[in-house]
Amino acid sequence: MTSQSQSASTRRGALIVVEGLDRAGKSSQCEMLREYLSKGGNAVKYIRFPDRTTPIGQLIDSYLRGSANQDDHSIHLLFSANRWELAKSIEQDIASGTTVIVDRYSYSGAVYSAAKGNPTLSLDWAWLPEIGLPRPDICLFLSISAEEAAKRGGYGAERYENETMQTRVRELFRSLFGRQEDIAVIDAGKSLEEVSIDIQSVVADCIGRLDATGPLRTLGPLAK
Repeated sequence: MTSQSQSASTRRGALIVVEGLDRAGKSSQCEMLREYLSKGGNAVKYIRFPDRTTPIGQLIDSYLRGSANQDDHSIHLLFSANRWELAKSIEQDIASGTTVIVDRYSYSGAVYSAAKGNPTLSLDWAWLPEIGLPRPDICLFLSISAEEAAKRGGYGAERYENETMQTRVRELFRSLFGRQEDIAVIDAGKSLEEVSIDIQSVVADCIGRLDATGPLRTLGPLAK
């Protein structure tokens, strides 16, 4: 085996996060991206947050379906804890050369909690438990209006799927992303195939820059 082959075999994977309003097409695009990367010879893993299979995830699932109530602060910390449950395995997968695609991550966690309008639960407060989690190499934000999202199938099935909440969430995403790096805004109002092609282009560029990026980083405090 040549030294070049050895380098390729030990190259770390990328951490790719897909965010957006509810019904923006995140899950479909994650599946299409996984297929695209797999066909290109990449080892790929797909994760969705919240992970509803864990004990913490089951509490979150009950809350999201409206069958349980929680204090705003405590449910936020449960969402964060759910991400911390998988942090180590994400780091290990990436170190072994597997690219990890994540459907919803810390950005959603902070924004959806802050969007409730609780005066003691600001965006800055909501971000604090996320500090130290693996930092995405790229965060893809699927941009769609709240009105357009409401027209898509299944909308309204869960607690946060209403136009008022989604409009507030969109504004907070904009505020958060203005204080973060490595964010790519994707027009999700296009066809499924067009959105997928746009995503593939951004992801290919991200993976191509991994050597320059260096080791997987961690999320830090929000920029002022």
